[in-house]
Amino acid sequence: MDAQSYNAALAELRTVRDKIKKARAELAKLEADRDQRITQLATYAKAKAERIAPAAGLSVADIVTVAPALAPESLTKSDDSPAPSPAPDTPPGDAEPEPALQPDTAAPAASPPPQDAPSPAQDAAATTGPATPNPPEAPRTLPSMPDGEPGDAWCAYTPGLVSKRPNFTQQARSTVFLDTDTGVLVHRNQTHHLDLGTRSAADILTAVFHTVPEGAERIYITAGDPWHRDADRYPYLRDAVTAWLNAPTPGWRTDTGRGRDRMAGHFVHARNPVGRYQRQDGSQHVEIRSVGEWFDIDGDDPATVRDAFVALWQALRRHWTDAVIMGSPSQTGRDLWTRTIPTRGQYADGFPVLSEELRGLLHATAGQGRNELITPPAVPEQLPQLLEYDRTFAYAKHTWKSPVGTPRRITAATFASWSEKEQTRALYGCGHWQVRVTIPDTWNHVGLVPAPAPGERAWRYPAAPGTTFTTWAGGPEIHTALTNPLTPWKIEILDGILWEDGKPLDDWTKKLKETWSSLSAQAQLHGDPQQARAGHLASRAVRSILLYGIGSFAQRPRMVTGTTPRTMERDVPPDAEIIGFDDALITWQRPSGFSRDPNAHPEWAAAIWSGARAALLTQRHRDDNTYAGALHTPPGTVIAFRTDALYLTQPQNWPYHHQPGDYLLRGHLTDPVPAPTTEEDLLTLRNAGRAALTATGQEN
Repeated sequence: MDAQSYNAALAELRTVRDKIKKARAELAKLEADRDQRITQLATYAKAKAERIAPAAGLSVADIVTVAPALAPESLTKSDDSPAPSPAPDTPPGDAEPEPALQPDTAAPAASPPPQDAPSPAQDAAATTGPATPNPPEAPRTLPSMPDGEPGDAWCAYTPGLVSKRPNFTQQARSTVFLDTDTGVLVHRNQTHHLDLGTRSAADILTAVFHTVPEGAERIYITAGDPWHRDADRYPYLRDAVTAWLNAPTPGWRTDTGRGRDRMAGHFVHARNPVGRYQRQDGSQHVEIRSVGEWFDIDGDDPATVRDAFVALWQALRRHWTDAVIMGSPSQTGRDLWTRTIPTRGQYADGFPVLSEELRGLLHATAGQGRNELITPPAVPEQLPQLLEYDRTFAYAKHTWKSPVGTPRRITAATFASWSEKEQTRALYGCGHWQVRVTIPDTWNHVGLVPAPAPGERAWRYPAAPGTTFTTWAGGPEIHTALTNPLTPWKIEILDGILWEDGKPLDDWTKKLKETWSSLSAQAQLHGDPQQARAGHLASRAVRSILLYGIGSFAQRPRMVTGTTPRTMERDVPPDAEIIGFDDALITWQRPSGFSRDPNAHPEWAAAIWSGARAALLTQRHRDDNTYAGALHTPPGTVIAFRTDALYLTQPQNWPYHHQPGDYLLRGHLTDPVPAPTTEEDLLTLRNAGRAALTATGQEN
């Protein structure tokens, strides 16, 4: 794409934006009409929120918000606490999807877009145009630990729940790779061409098992996204996916799990769903899933994708003789980690799991990667250029130290009684702190510490001078706020949790780093272009294993998904959220609390995420005697943070040595561009910048 076509495409996009504005206005009228009808229904003496919710397509909490008189007597304030976000695959718990960018200007942030992903025809509706006329939500209030002995009791372990080294080997699954656009199927070293009919789950199962009579236990979709085939018929992709997964599959039924495999039932996800099926007689089990869980495909055929998985398995086996590639990166990552639990020493008996109360607190108060878009007037309307710097294999930089041992509660009084040396040591250590933050009156750069934003588990980064807020943050961010190279922030410790420093993830990470390095070398040096490409994809898969493996330690409250016939809508559980419906079925989900997961360690994930967010602001390169990060750029030149990446308007001479955590120049648009105001805008510019940099061959 050249500059002329790029500008033309922007003009077309603006036309679509204007159409969306009109559609939003009509939607606002319909929602107002719906709310008015709910209010009228609430005047009926026997009206119940749990009966009205499925009829309105809302949760009980939403109904109560519109008509407070319908609040059940048993309803508590827990509805104000953050609800869990859908995960790419649960259980045993993959990392959460990367949250949408939170626009941040001098004014309060607008409410985040809905978590569900719209269909292609409405994709822009969730991310473009001005905010709806509804007033912005108030920031949610983060939970605190109870005072005195009740809160102290949280700092304990769950009896009988310990991460232990497994005494069994995972069973490999026979796997095929299918492009549903072309019908090309790769099984072992053979390529087949299939007639997939309508690309329904039933047609795919029929075609695959006709071609591979011995059967396959896992079908990876490499292209085509068949679950989106009827997306134009539904308002959201999630609805289209739900319909595709639940469509009739003659001879098959939804899998109910087997053996050690706790995975049962379909997993509804807008982009990377998982369909699990078993023969009616229970003789065969198979799952259909997207290879997009592992890495992004750029026109790669199924044979190259298979070669990438073979290269990944071979590279992992050099470090784990019993390595098995499981269905998702998070499952694979956690399984490999359990096989590094020491057999001797202090933790030979395993790593105990925190109390459910403390896990719940960490779930509610420890966010993931920083995703923030800084929009005008905080940045110019027209950017002189745009550069993307991405931290290579970033999380691997932050696993060398993790919390272990029995957690200690550190009250404000206890912290204040310590010497400055003891306080500094505590903030350098593995801790999670409740703090009151005050931004200096002279501050003119980006925000440093996360604060709760409206929405489920959403975060913002206040930067307005003089702002005071209360939040929770990890030690790395607190230390950065106090010692940043510009102006120290005022931090008041209100409460905290402190652990001993340990290395429970060190062996696991070192092996993954070595695996990543060897596959990256294959990508750069292999003489066969297909094998070089396979090496690159496999190295990206290692990144996913680490990234989502860390996320899986966080453990969110388990979400149960179910369906109820429309004719029996009163049977929808009262605490369920309606996530989709058609003429026949209502699809809902509800939280079922924390499971007794022996590998739940949210304290590890929280520490890594905090370290990674702090490194986006400042990190030292000792060998080069220099620093890199957002705080080492001029004010007003940072456009966005996106998990591991910074988007800037000025080039930086930061050192890059192909090591985890180093900033790699990934994209560069040298001409002026309009400042992005939505995530969609940013991703469009990102893709254009990467293509432009590749074309010039200037990647460092």
